[in-house]
Amino acid sequence: MSVLETKKVPLKDLRKRTDAASLGFAATDELTCSEQLIGQARAVSAISYALEVDSKGYNMFVVGAPGSGRTTYALRELRERAAKMKAPDDWIYVYNFDEPGEPIAISLPAGCGKKLAAAMDDLVEDLKVNLGKAFDNSEYEDSKASLVKAFQEHVGELMESLRTYALELNFSIKRTPQGFVNLPLIKEEAPKPEEGDDAASGEEKAEPEFLTREMQPDEFEKLSEEDQGDIQKKSDDIAQHTLETLRTMREREKELKEKIKELDGEICRTAIQPVFSELREKFPQDEKLADWMDKLADDIIENYGMFVTAARDENAEVDFSRFTVNVFVSNDPDQGAPLIRETNPTYYNLAGKIEYESRQGYLYTDFHRIKAGAMQKACGGYLLLEAENVLRQFMSWDALKRVLTSGELTIENLGEHLGYIPVASLRPQAIPVNVKVVMVGTYYLYHLLNVYDPEFQKIFKIKADFESDMPRSPDMEYKMACVIAQFVSEHGHIPFTAEAVAEVIECAARLVDDQDRLSTQFNKISEILTEATVWARMDSSKTVDLKHVKRTVTERRNRANLVEEHYLRAFETEVIRIDTDGRAIGQINGLTVIPLVDYTFGHPVRISANVYMGAEGVVSVEREVKMTGPIHNKGLLTLSSYLGRMYAQDMPISVTARIAFEQTYGGIEGDSASSAELYCLLSALSGAPLRQDIAVTGSVDQFGGVQPIGGVNEKIEGFFNYCNIRGLTGTQGVMIPARNVRHLMLRDDVLEAVEKGKFTIWAVSSIGEGIEILTGIPAGIMEDDGNYTEGSIHARTKECLKGWYERAAKLRQAARRKTEDDEGDSDEPDDGFDGGTDE
Repeated sequence: MSVLETKKVPLKDLRKRTDAASLGFAATDELTCSEQLIGQARAVSAISYALEVDSKGYNMFVVGAPGSGRTTYALRELRERAAKMKAPDDWIYVYNFDEPGEPIAISLPAGCGKKLAAAMDDLVEDLKVNLGKAFDNSEYEDSKASLVKAFQEHVGELMESLRTYALELNFSIKRTPQGFVNLPLIKEEAPKPEEGDDAASGEEKAEPEFLTREMQPDEFEKLSEEDQGDIQKKSDDIAQHTLETLRTMREREKELKEKIKELDGEICRTAIQPVFSELREKFPQDEKLADWMDKLADDIIENYGMFVTAARDENAEVDFSRFTVNVFVSNDPDQGAPLIRETNPTYYNLAGKIEYESRQGYLYTDFHRIKAGAMQKACGGYLLLEAENVLRQFMSWDALKRVLTSGELTIENLGEHLGYIPVASLRPQAIPVNVKVVMVGTYYLYHLLNVYDPEFQKIFKIKADFESDMPRSPDMEYKMACVIAQFVSEHGHIPFTAEAVAEVIECAARLVDDQDRLSTQFNKISEILTEATVWARMDSSKTVDLKHVKRTVTERRNRANLVEEHYLRAFETEVIRIDTDGRAIGQINGLTVIPLVDYTFGHPVRISANVYMGAEGVVSVEREVKMTGPIHNKGLLTLSSYLGRMYAQDMPISVTARIAFEQTYGGIEGDSASSAELYCLLSALSGAPLRQDIAVTGSVDQFGGVQPIGGVNEKIEGFFNYCNIRGLTGTQGVMIPARNVRHLMLRDDVLEAVEKGKFTIWAVSSIGEGIEILTGIPAGIMEDDGNYTEGSIHARTKECLKGWYERAAKLRQAARRKTEDDEGDSDEPDDGFDGGTDE
């Protein structure tokens, strides 16, 4: 049997089918399965363990491809675990009566924060009423009036004593705007009465009377210096006595104020004592809260007037904000620990912030404007973050590391870090942060963080690795059916038939290009389920059938394959030259994959080789112009190694070969075309034409073994599309590495063509098998005499190389003889004979 027959891949191996009957149901509404994550045993174990560890640094980084269920499963596990945990304490910020710029952070049992805030609001209203009544009481007014009266009487006595003392020294004291003034007095005899007035009465004559008046300045000037000095001395004495009296009056006034303050304080204490007693009974008193309440009571007593003013005038603008609380973090005691998922992890959303309000052009803030971030809200529970989102935000990663390292969080605005001028702002007390962070990211980000951040391993000690695929077995297929049934039920879709489910399972295998594996990218599978449901509803079908799933796959491909159609149109109009029949020397159809953002397709490319005498070896035209990548260059160098192993054991190789990817204008990377390049090179050397109706893919090693490659399904389907445009002849096909057979999950139209004998897939393990299929000539083996089988590809190739070598040797020998002759002629003596002929 020829190699063309033995290397054919059977139809059953081109796509592994799922037996719908083996699933054990007719439609998904018959299935009752528990919710589970399939195919991720390693990740499930890691997550379960991470949630049990309650030590610093044991945060978790969930690694996996998007759509693998990593976020959904992590959220579900965290939600279940958080619900069983005790609710953590609430946190409030209150006014700092000692340092107003440093609000105080106080913890309270879960649920008490909002209750205390409401109680403090009620307390303010109650104090307005209580204090208003207390100070409107007649007893208070009487007590206060009594104190004032006693003070005034005492002051009157002091002033009277002062005036008496001054009179004894013939002085009077007057109060002026500038203070007290001492004025000397003059005694004068009172005017005598008219004569006859007293005689008529018959009484004895009275003693003369004296009047006092203030001495005028001119009278003072007329006095002698001695008298003036005596008066000045007395004035100074009175002034000193006045100062002492005023000092005593001030002391008594201060005492009055203190007594009134004590009276007010006593009244306040009596008024607020019932309210505060009730407040203290309602809330557990730790040392910090009790101390703050004591200072609160003192401040209320000191500033009772604002309450009285508010009670007497409802429109009065009085700020009671410092007597209330800011509920910073609030937890429900019946809901367990918090689970916070922050999808926009800016610095402020993570670490909290201090908000400002513009008032008449000025920025204003107070402790009520301190807002919690995700890390404070998740304290005592779990915080779920997407790594890419965190790293994209300025300062967010630094803030997260600082909190996880120090265990506490101080709220600071970014302007304080970045501004050149320090700005006065609030400095809230730091609160301890005990949170387990679960970060979700890709393998690439996990690798970058490990390499470039030395602290990463210290704060994320647990890695939960999500697989991109899982084993395919009858049991796993049934579990996949359960996942499909759950999705359909949860989203209200119509039931899927067993045949439709089987097709979806095969689509999951196609997503990973492996017959024995299934994709865990459930987001892509869910898209197929959703779109198939829509097609079924458009058909007014009660179930989603096989045809709806197939149509979904076809329509999804049609929506994304515009670029592929442009390539096909260029081929159809012969702008792109690809031969799909005939034979040619030094020319072959290779296969490439073009990956787009949302679609990947295969595309054949014509590879050509020219060989001739020379010593440059195998040269890639694209490599010379720097269009190739390192992996492609490695594959090219492997060809030279293979040629040396096969043909240079008994002679050196003297050849120059130029290999080119025709009509390729972009970069080339990968070694999947190295076997095609080698076939092309052997054809050019041996003169054996290659079949143009067969496209080739596969990399090659130094020993001629054909190695597996990626994108095998897309490559086969790509060449099939080209052949289908020209018309299937029955001889066309694709040659792939034998180790890629397990990756085949081909389209239905390709399978149909193979089944009808219009298209063929061959699988080879070595270059020898491949070259025989392409040329129809055996590759040949080395016989005992060191030569290859006569007429074989290897024999013809070696004969060509040997001929060039012998010809090159003759040319080198001739050149050497010519050089020796030229050197011999130049060594002969010059005898003056010009070498001319006789006439």
